[in-house]
Amino acid sequence: MIRSLIAALAISAAALAPAAAQQAGTPAAPAPAAGGLGNIQSANIFDVKPDANEQPGYAEQTNAERAKVQPGNNAPMWRQVNSGEPGYSSLPKSEAPEAGVLIQRFVQYPGSDYTTAGEAWRQVRNHWIIPYGGGLLLIVLVAILLFYAAKGSMKVHDAPTGRRIERFTYFERAAHWVNAAAFVILALSGIVMAFGKFFLLPIMGSALFGWTTWVLKTVHNFVGPVFAVSLAVVLITFAKDNIPRRHDILWLKKGGGLLTGAHVPSHRFNAGEKLMFWGGMLFLGLIAVLSGLFLDKVAPGLDYSRGNMQIAHMIHAVSVIFMTCMIMGHIYLGTIGMQGAFKAMKTGYVDETWAREHHELWYDDVKAGKIPAQRTPDKTAKPRPTRPAGA
Repeated sequence: MIRSLIAALAISAAALAPAAAQQAGTPAAPAPAAGGLGNIQSANIFDVKPDANEQPGYAEQTNAERAKVQPGNNAPMWRQVNSGEPGYSSLPKSEAPEAGVLIQRFVQYPGSDYTTAGEAWRQVRNHWIIPYGGGLLLIVLVAILLFYAAKGSMKVHDAPTGRRIERFTYFERAAHWVNAAAFVILALSGIVMAFGKFFLLPIMGSALFGWTTWVLKTVHNFVGPVFAVSLAVVLITFAKDNIPRRHDILWLKKGGGLLTGAHVPSHRFNAGEKLMFWGGMLFLGLIAVLSGLFLDKVAPGLDYSRGNMQIAHMIHAVSVIFMTCMIMGHIYLGTIGMQGAFKAMKTGYVDETWAREHHELWYDDVKAGKIPAQRTPDKTAKPRPTRPAGA
C-alpha cells in the first residue's frame, strides 16, 4: 500500500510539473515514464527480489547508486555472503581452506525451515544427538541400577580354595588400566561438553562453566591420541582369546546366567565379553578414534572443511554414545556386578573356585597345562615324604 501511494504521488508530481513550468514561464521538462521517477525505476527502489537472477543487472548495481536510492539495504551483500563463494582472505589456504567463506553454501532440505549446512548440523546436534543420546545414557544407567537393586552382585557359590590362578599378566593389566583411565577422562569431559549446560551451567554460572569446558576440551583433545594408542594395544593383546567359539552360542542362549544366577561354562572370556570386544572396542572404538583424530586434525593433507568436520562430529558423537552404553555394562560387571571381577584385574589373580564357576573351560585348560598360567601351590595337599639318603 505504501509503495502504491508513493508511486501515485510520483506520477502526480510528474503530471503537474509541465503546468507549473508553463505558469512560471520556463520550458517544461520531459515527463518521466509511468511508474518511474527520472532515471530511477520505482521497482528498483521498493522491489527487493529474493534472487538476483530474477532481475538482470541487479547484482551488478554499484554500491554508490544503491546507497543513494536504498539506504540501509544490505540484501545484495548478504546474498553474496550466503552464496558460499570465497572472498578475499589473508590466511593461507593450506591452514584455513575456507577462510574466505563466511557462511556455508545455501542448501535447501525438504520439509525443513533452515537453509544452510551449518544450520542443518546444529539442528541435528541439538534436536537429535543431544536429547536422544542423553536419554539413552540415562536409560542404561537406570537399568543397571535397577538390575543391581533386584539381583545384587553375582557371588561364588562354593567356598574359596585359597589356591590362586593368574588370570591377567602385568602387561595385560597395564594396557587395560591405561585404556580405561583414558576412556573415563574422555567420557566425563565429553559428557560435560555435550550435556553440561543442562545440569552444571545453572549451578556454576557462565564464567566458571566456560573456563571448565575450555579446560576439558583441551584435555579431551590431548587424551584422545592416548586412548587411540592404548586401544590398539588392548585389541592386539586380547584378540586371540576373544575369537568366537561354539560354546559361546550356549552362553548367549542362557544369557550368561545373569537372570537365573547359574554360571554358564565359558573360556577365558565369555560371549558377552567377546561382544564387548568386537562390537564395542573394535567396531565402535575404531569409528570413534578415527573421527576424533580427524576432528583433532592430526593428519596433514586432509580436507578439514566445515562440512567434513560437521559430518565427523556427528559420527563421533553417535559412536561414542553407543560405545559408552556398552562400557557402562562392562564397568558394572567388572566392579559391583560380579564378586571377585575387580580384584582379578587389580591383582591379576583369581581363586580356583571363581575360575571354575565363571570360566570353567578356561580353568580346565589351565589345570591340564594347555594354557600357561602361574598357580599357587595347594596348601591343603600333604607334602610327599622324602627318601633317606642311601635308601
